[in-house]
Amino acid sequence: MDDTAAPLSAPAQVESVIRRLSLLQTEGETTADPFVAPLFPGFHFDTRLVAGITPIERGGPLDFRIERPDGMRGWIINLTVKGSGEVFDGENRFTVEPGDLVLFPPGAIHDYGRAPGASEWWHRWIYFQPRAFWSGWLSWRGARGAFFVQRVEDKSLVATLETLFGEVASWSANTDLLSMELAMNLLERVILLCAKNDRATAPPGHFDQRLLMACKFVTDNLHRPLSVAEIAQAVCLSPSRLAHLFTQTLGRSILKWREEQVIQFACHLLLVTPSPVKQIAAQVGYEDPLYFSRVFRRYTGCSPKAFRAEHGRTQGLS
Repeated sequence: MDDTAAPLSAPAQVESVIRRLSLLQTEGETTADPFVAPLFPGFHFDTRLVAGITPIERGGPLDFRIERPDGMRGWIINLTVKGSGEVFDGENRFTVEPGDLVLFPPGAIHDYGRAPGASEWWHRWIYFQPRAFWSGWLSWRGARGAFFVQRVEDKSLVATLETLFGEVASWSANTDLLSMELAMNLLERVILLCAKNDRATAPPGHFDQRLLMACKFVTDNLHRPLSVAEIAQAVCLSPSRLAHLFTQTLGRSILKWREEQVIQFACHLLLVTPSPVKQIAAQVGYEDPLYFSRVFRRYTGCSPKAFRAEHGRTQGLS
């Protein structure tokens, strides 16, 4: 029997968050509530897709600045839907208003909050690890420091994006495989629409397609170790040139990016198969399951067994 929760509509999501925030103020509830915990400092973002809406009101429980000087391990995209926010790019502060998107790559500084003088700032957000073939869609022309900004002028597109952000949040609240795949599918639409809007007047060919080839080669070979030299040879680049292009475009080394893809794949296997950790370690190229567990813990904050116990819904597999 399917125990997947039915997705909430966008208005219902907002109403639920506001109601739960009200309980925080009136009954002294803690941020252990899984629906609002990601809105407060201390929440551990790992390899999973997490999405929601942050309705900041002056003097409310969320009226504080988010400060992450070292950024996050994954990407996060914000869409302002109401009011006004202020974002610091490392040198200057700028204002975001309804229809403005901010895309933070891994490691980019996070310093933002309600704009001074504004009574509110509501923004939708999605934290994610991109699939390999998305790489060329995540480099917008509007760079501000280490992250990207774009304004969507088309009101119908803003409405479409807001709906998609809400649907991603609804489906990602479930942990079964098909719900997560639906969430990723909807997120891909968000990424594509943003890239299309960004490139409406952009000159062609500003992304080196050899990087996309390198990403595909890596994801096609997650089951075995790879060196930079082997990846470079596969795409007809020197190792130094590939390393430079990768770091310059995606903000981290190719081996670091590969490790992230491996851990994502391992998470997938833990959720959809009954295979023991030792076997999964071998499937993602780790001969030593203890070392695999250490790397896995570094990314997710827990062991593979604990991850499966907490997030797995392996109906029919046990």
